[in-house]
Amino acid sequence: MPLMTLQNVDYSVGGPLLLENVALTIDAGERIALIGRNGAGKSTLMRLLAGEIHPDGGEVRREGGVRVARLEQEVPSDAGGDVWDVVAGGLGDLGKWLAKYHHIIHADHVDTDALAKVQAKIEDANGWSLDQRVTETLDRLGLDGDALFSSLSGGLKRRVLLARALVSAPDLLLLDEPTNHLDIEAIDWLENFLKGWQGALLFVTHDRRFLRSLATRIVEIDRGQVTSWPGDWANYERRREERLNAEAQENARFDKMLAQEEVWIRQGIKARRTRDEGRVRRLKAMRVERMQRRDLTGNVKMALAQGEASGRKVVEAKGVSFGHGERQLITDLSTTIFRGDRIGLIGPNGSGKTTLIKLLLGELKPDAGEIQLGSNIQVAYFDQYRATLREDWNALENVAEGREFVEVGGKSKHVIGYLQDFLFTPERARAPITRLSGGERNRLLLAKLFAQPSNLLVMDEPTNDLDVETLELLEEMLGDYPGTLLLVSHDRDFLDNVVTSTLVMEGEGRVGEYVGGYTDWLRQRPVAPVSAPGKPVLAPATPVAAAPAAAPKRKLSYKETRELEQLPLRIETLENKLAELTAQMNEPSFFQRDAAAINAHNALLAQTQLELDGAYARWSELDA
Repeated sequence: MPLMTLQNVDYSVGGPLLLENVALTIDAGERIALIGRNGAGKSTLMRLLAGEIHPDGGEVRREGGVRVARLEQEVPSDAGGDVWDVVAGGLGDLGKWLAKYHHIIHADHVDTDALAKVQAKIEDANGWSLDQRVTETLDRLGLDGDALFSSLSGGLKRRVLLARALVSAPDLLLLDEPTNHLDIEAIDWLENFLKGWQGALLFVTHDRRFLRSLATRIVEIDRGQVTSWPGDWANYERRREERLNAEAQENARFDKMLAQEEVWIRQGIKARRTRDEGRVRRLKAMRVERMQRRDLTGNVKMALAQGEASGRKVVEAKGVSFGHGERQLITDLSTTIFRGDRIGLIGPNGSGKTTLIKLLLGELKPDAGEIQLGSNIQVAYFDQYRATLREDWNALENVAEGREFVEVGGKSKHVIGYLQDFLFTPERARAPITRLSGGERNRLLLAKLFAQPSNLLVMDEPTNDLDVETLELLEEMLGDYPGTLLLVSHDRDFLDNVVTSTLVMEGEGRVGEYVGGYTDWLRQRPVAPVSAPGKPVLAPATPVAAAPAAAPKRKLSYKETRELEQLPLRIETLENKLAELTAQMNEPSFFQRDAAAINAHNALLAQTQLELDGAYARWSELDA
């Protein structure tokens, strides 16, 4: 059953339409992942669905009685008081009266007159059942209603705001980057909770594993157009690549025809006397069409300013211990980091990951033990709080720091050209930094970081607010980085794709060292991870079966070995066949065929896709 429908919706913030002629239907029970480049209009679309803004044209139709709640990307500056107050605020004015009643009855001296007035207002609105709902929501999410909101960590604040969105029992829940500033344990909890959520869900996330686990449909915003892709993330990636290839071929064909017409119109005097006026009009229409085309946004071009090679041994720690007061963060840690190592740091928020980095860099002295830094170390530091960006400078000034050129990849580049590689137009580069979005600030911090010569790269949560394309490019660049990398991240796929070993904060001062990324750690860890002291253990929303012990690898038979060798060629053949069938569907003459031929083509396309999926599955099975 449709909950909300957008019909021919337009929305602009100046310049080309941010959203153009959008048609979208959201059904009950769906879990929709909303994707698109930074600045494409994802948050704007959410605000339209929430009714916070209104379209310039078209209609946003909400079925009668449908409730919508939105979890914003940033913590609201006006959120204050205790947790109970913040959560009850999700019920509007009635929530304020419930919060007031809550405070009166918990005061040392109860004001009976004020209590009577508040009770009367709640009774008039039939609000007592909602008072119970607030309490149940707090219990469900493991929150202390009496705790001060301002005293909570970033991850707990996000959980309180989720409770505030849920307390109104929405039919449609809108989540904008819900995993930002959450640690892996909290992300796992949220993932399980949302799998058990009965309402419809539309969410924006940069966490690809979170997306793959939850999404039943992908909705993409690209150059103002909104398209829907049924199925999972892998299906979307294949179909999108096919669509972009078809679009590129069509644009090339159009541009070739336009160039030919431009040559014709500029021919000699004889041709101009006898030219076809209809052809001239078509040329003018083609010029207008080309001018209105919105080309695909380019990708970030990343390159690192490499420093001189460091010594082979970068950091050596022997018997290191460190604590704050009675709390022991690190106990008896011994490890050696060599040039070229890519090390991921994993652990709950507040477990001491940043402290460990400062110890390894020599910025803090250990309480016990010894840390030795290698020779010729040049450090570049990515700070998750973006504290290295000066708010009184624009993007250009933050990167240039008084210079006109920067040295990157052994080449000198003008700062404006360098920033264009990170998708900053000259106008955007000179705009005040306060006007930049979260994704733009992260790209700016990457630009600033990569302009510094380094051989030891330290990155603390670099993935927040970045779109998927930029994330994949960052992964590729870090994989080719010749220096040493220390990476703090809660993005499980990012860790798997980048690091070669992990240091895990296991609680009570223990720091475990494991080979491989996040998935390798899951396989090797002796017990479930321990939460940071003082942090509540998050129970999953639905029971989760324990992972079975990994079966020992067996040797492939001769027949299986031959099959594995032949599978890449079969996969390539099927992919080529699929691309050919798809290209035929994109031809204008395709739908001029009779219905039987079209149905046969579609059946062949579906069968080829099925065979390709089976070949990939078999390849994964044999390769493992």
